[in-house]
Amino acid sequence: QVQLIESGGGSVQTGASLRLSCATSGRAFNSAAMAWFRQAPGRDREFLAAIGSGPIGTSYADSVKGRFTISRDDARDTVYLQMNSLKPGDTAAYYCAASRTFPVYEASVFAWGQGTQVTVSS
Repeated sequence: QVQLIESGGGSVQTGASLRLSCATSGRAFNSAAMAWFRQAPGRDREFLAAIGSGPIGTSYADSVKGRFTISRDDARDTVYLQMNSLKPGDTAAYYCAASRTFPVYEASVFAWGQGTQVTVSS
């Protein structure tokens, strides 16, 4: 069973940067595609970024392309989300996810983290 534990959230001002980490346990990490989603109060969960296993590559939502970067360290079983130029609209709970497929869809996710809060003030 894969467990995902996010960290790195916090409260920052507009324009700041944060790096989220997602530490995983379980043997499925190296073969799983990994992704980040977020959910703001009263809104649907939103896909942000995904990274495949091996050389498959990355994908991003248009809303974060050019500002957010997803990466993974297979030696540490950890996936990261570097977030730059943060805006108040980025305020949300951020979730790490492990997926059976790449591209990543909510239906392909088999494990979710508990979430970490990011709050951006103007």
